[in-house]
Amino acid sequence: MGDTTVTTLEGREEAVPHSVAAETGRTYLRRPRVPRRPRLWFEILLIAVSYWTYSLVRNAVPEQRAEALRNADAIWRLEQQLGLAFEESVNHAVNAVTWLVVGMNYYYATLHFVVTLGVLVWLYRSHPGRYAATRLVLFTTTGIALLGYYLYPLAPPRLMNGQDFVDTVLVHQTWGSMASGDLKNMSNQYAAMPSMHIGWSVWCGLTLFALASVPWVRVLGLLYPAGTLVVIVATANHFWLDAVGGVLCLAVGYGIALVWYGRQPYALPRPAGGRKQPEPGPAPLPKRG
Repeated sequence: MGDTTVTTLEGREEAVPHSVAAETGRTYLRRPRVPRRPRLWFEILLIAVSYWTYSLVRNAVPEQRAEALRNADAIWRLEQQLGLAFEESVNHAVNAVTWLVVGMNYYYATLHFVVTLGVLVWLYRSHPGRYAATRLVLFTTTGIALLGYYLYPLAPPRLMNGQDFVDTVLVHQTWGSMASGDLKNMSNQYAAMPSMHIGWSVWCGLTLFALASVPWVRVLGLLYPAGTLVVIVATANHFWLDAVGGVLCLAVGYGIALVWYGRQPYALPRPAGGRKQPEPGPAPLPKRG
């Protein structure tokens, strides 16, 4: 009938026949899946290939301009019906302050990648046992987003017809955004739903808040996704409902990690498995009096 590898309540691993495990009164625990120590070369290769694939697939999605504009009109009408169509007001208010809007343009273009990579490196170094599971959340979230780009093309507010949104990168000629200016032909303009600026920033924020030991870093973890939401709206790159889509994708990512590892990534042991622990030495002999 075969054996089952189980862990006893005392912490020992034993190979126990199915019949014995079922018939004896002794309690056995099913061993949870524990991530092994990540290998640096593999992680660098995986991240590079994954980002290349993400960019390739995202930009290979057909730019269905007419459908994307219709979907944008539908999103805008829905927000108006909800009484929460505030993007245009925020966009104009921020655009009136040049230093602020230029700073937000650079924030949008750079921190999305810099902060996410920084959190991955910090996880790898400081929490190797939680790294693989938390990375799984990020990669799964991104994969679901690619499906969203294909199934629901959406124009950002700055590209809508008949509206008064300001394309802040185009107006202020700031560097770095592949959504406007000379670089716009290198990026799919109609892949706004869901917002991975929000999906990735919330992932970063939750990870820092859950695992960082320094209080001000935990506070920054909470402020980062909030600031990102303001930026994506103020620069007219997203509707706030795109942010909701990003959070929903992230929730699915955490759900998949929970199913795979049996618990949430932040509850896994901090050190990674995969290294054989040294055998305990013999107990010292009692001294003779």
